[in-house]
Amino acid sequence: MLISSEQILNMMAMYMLPFVRLSGFLMTLAIIGSRNVPMRFRLLLAVFILIVILPQIPESPTVELFSFQSSVLIAKEAMTGILLGFISRLLLESFVVGAQIIAMQSGLGFASLVDPSNGTSVPALGQFFLMLTTLLFLAFDGHLLMIRLVVESFHSIPIASNFDLSEMLWQVVIWSQWVFAAALLMSLVAVASLLIINLAFGVMTRAAPQINIFAVGFPLTMVSGLLLVWLSLVYFMPHFENHLSRANDLVCQIISLEC
Repeated sequence: MLISSEQILNMMAMYMLPFVRLSGFLMTLAIIGSRNVPMRFRLLLAVFILIVILPQIPESPTVELFSFQSSVLIAKEAMTGILLGFISRLLLESFVVGAQIIAMQSGLGFASLVDPSNGTSVPALGQFFLMLTTLLFLAFDGHLLMIRLVVESFHSIPIASNFDLSEMLWQVVIWSQWVFAAALLMSLVAVASLLIINLAFGVMTRAAPQINIFAVGFPLTMVSGLLLVWLSLVYFMPHFENHLSRANDLVCQIISLEC
């Protein structure tokens, strides 16, 4: 049995478009898309997922592999996968931003660590919250949920279908305001409490100017910040559940799926 080069190119073109959407998704997916995960692992994972879901997804149209049309379709599918995976990244980063707000207000921002996922220096409290959200994301099977949704997207948004990519991008941009809203909501109690403590220090300084406010106030502010973080951990899981539910609703809205 002879297989011509044209048949090989048609087969590659048939599998290329679903593979590009999965690759873009895994490139920006939380945890899997971090710098700690090797690129070869993400590539093999995309191939493995494609092999598993290939009999279940609609057959992609056959296009000429080396053509302008295929280049446009590849770019469109890659952006679709990147947007779907980027939502999970925004989900985790909202808690890091909230932790950084608390750290800067309480003086805990002086302790910084190198974030292995981004390669930048962040406050240690932000790294602690990132580890918490990562563990909760895995415990709630958030990675499996996102993979299931991207697989469902092949049915609701078939390959090479005429969908508005700019509208999807705009929905993600609008939803990104929840990164700051959720971070502010999470840190609001701690910031308000620290503001009251700083006002009390101001009154003490006016009442007794001989007190060295820097020697007394700074350690007390740090201890108060740690205590407030410990007390606020009780509400961490409900806050994470609500934000995960919002991210799930956004993905369902983007891929036109009822969840």
